Amino acid sequence: QVRVMESGGGLVQVGGSLRLSCTASGNIIRINDMKWYRQAPRKERELVAEITNGGTRNYADSVKGRFAISTDNADTTVYLQMNTLKPEDTAKYYCHLQLVRMENFVPMTGDFWGQGTQVTVSA
Repeated sequence: QVRVMESGGGLVQVGGSLRLSCTASGNIIRINDMKWYRQAPRKERELVAEITNGGTRNYADSVKGRFAISTDNADTTVYLQMNTLKPEDTAKYYCHLQLVRMENFVPMTGDFWGQGTQVTVSA
C-alpha cells in the first residue's frame, strides 16, 4: 500500500525559512509527477510548485524566487524549500504524487495525496 507523508511544517516568523519534505513508501516503481499544493482557510487549494514528468520545475507567481522544489537522488522524497516567508504563505501544504506502483504484479498508475503539514508565518 502506498503512503505519502509530509513533514517540516511549523511556526516561523516573517522572513524566515522552512523546508518541507514529502516521502512516498510502498511498492513504488516510479514517481512521474510531484506537486506541492497549499490551502489557506476559506480559500481554494492552489498549486505552489511542481516537477513534471519531464523534469521541468514550475512555480506559482506568488512564490517564484522564494520557493524551490527538489528531490533526493532516488526520487522518493520531494522537498519544498521556502525562504523569505510571508504571512500570506500561511496555509496547510499538501504533497501530491502521480506514481506507478506494483499491485498484484501489475504496474498501476495513480494519484496520491499526503495528509498535509501546517505552515504558519507570524508577522
